[in-house]
Amino acid sequence: MFNIVKKAALGLLVLCFTAGVSLAAESIVIKGSTTVLPVAQGTLEAYMKANPGVQISLSGGGSGEGIKALLDKTTDIANSSREIKKEEIALAETKGIKPVAHVVAYDAIIPIVHPKNKVTNLSIDQLSQIYQGKITNWKEVGGDDLKIVVISRDSSSGTFESWDHFVMKKAKVTPRAQMLASSGAVVTAVAKNKYAIAYVGIGYINKSLKPLQVNGIKASVQTAMSKEYPLSRELYMYTNGEPQGQMAKYIAFVKSTEGQKIVVKEGFVPLMDVKKAGKKK
Repeated sequence: MFNIVKKAALGLLVLCFTAGVSLAAESIVIKGSTTVLPVAQGTLEAYMKANPGVQISLSGGGSGEGIKALLDKTTDIANSSREIKKEEIALAETKGIKPVAHVVAYDAIIPIVHPKNKVTNLSIDQLSQIYQGKITNWKEVGGDDLKIVVISRDSSSGTFESWDHFVMKKAKVTPRAQMLASSGAVVTAVAKNKYAIAYVGIGYINKSLKPLQVNGIKASVQTAMSKEYPLSRELYMYTNGEPQGQMAKYIAFVKSTEGQKIVVKEGFVPLMDVKKAGKKK
């Protein structure tokens, strides 16, 4: 799993990787979700070691920005932690773009607090009321008498969209919330603030945070795969039409047993039981 500094940087920097670059090298551009970034970086590094001559650039910015880049033809692959919207599909059609979804991993969105916070579980309704600004003190949900600092992802984030779908159900986030641009920034903010609450994908959980149960259910690989955990979702890579050449081979690698082992290594939920899949070979 990435350390906190490296993950925070992923939300802000463009990462470029090359291996045995030649004039005839095929290049792939990947943009979008900061949640999917660790999966993308881990798999592309492994893929390029096995495929000298491939050039891949990777950057974040959020799921919305990734899909926008796909529609603007400025990226080959759009990383997204949400499904593409109907209006985005309609806009794509006007531009001659045919978005194709590739599920590359599963995820669980987990509410996080500072390790010193005594709260261990919140219901979806309590989370919604906190994010609407209706619950403002931790003592209202079994915690200490401390004001709640609400931290959220920004509106271009697929994680924000998923949180809206699962928790807010179109209710407005309080204007007092701090809106941050990357999952790494969220992790850093909560780790430093004992009053804070936020949410991140399962791959960003580390010892500087305290993950909360939701409706009494702990997020894990098992509960995310079974969808027992109520905030489970798919993670996507979108392409314009069916991918060809090295792009097709790279996405196939991500979905392969070897690629899914990297998904697990980065702390996310694989598409398959990689231990069983490995034994079958």
